[in-house]
Amino acid sequence: MIDSQMRTVGVNDPDVLAAVAAVARERFVPAARAALAYVDGAVALGGGRSLVEPMILGLLLTHLRIAPGEKVLIVGAATGYSAAVVGELTSDVTALECDAALAAHARSAGINVVEGPLAAGWAAAAPYDVLLIDGAVPALSAALIAQLREGGRVGMVLIGEDGVGRATVGRVAGGHFGGSSIIETAATPLPGFEAPARFIF
Repeated sequence: MIDSQMRTVGVNDPDVLAAVAAVARERFVPAARAALAYVDGAVALGGGRSLVEPMILGLLLTHLRIAPGEKVLIVGAATGYSAAVVGELTSDVTALECDAALAAHARSAGINVVEGPLAAGWAAAAPYDVLLIDGAVPALSAALIAQLREGGRVGMVLIGEDGVGRATVGRVAGGHFGGSSIIETAATPLPGFEAPARFIF
């Protein structure tokens, strides 16, 4: 997976590669799909959710450059795979999930998960240095932006007005998010996020 799916698209950060190598991905998928854990694509988890493909997670983490000691909020943690990988980069990780069954799977894999609406974030542990959205959203919610430190970094798959998902990394400044896309990709939309209002002539 590392050599064929990550290095080939520029995921060469040694810390990110070591973090991925340290986590057994099959622990975070349903037993019936364990053989698919390392495929080059998303893996269905049930309930309309999926594990983000390895390439996308690797790219987002490479561009986020998470340092030891930084506080990270993972939104849409699902079964906890991304939280486990990020936990190899920093010890201060809050994993938020809204689906009780997925959260239970994460706990069975040793991940400390909090439960609540994804778009509301987790204010109890804010402010965060980094926000990783583990899925696709049409926009960041105001609550999530407010829980990031000034200059805090965000990695996510952003669904554009054209319906195309784009792996995107950026920063929050002055209460607003600005970022740039890395690559177009498909990812499972997360529940509870609203598309931004569009101006119509």
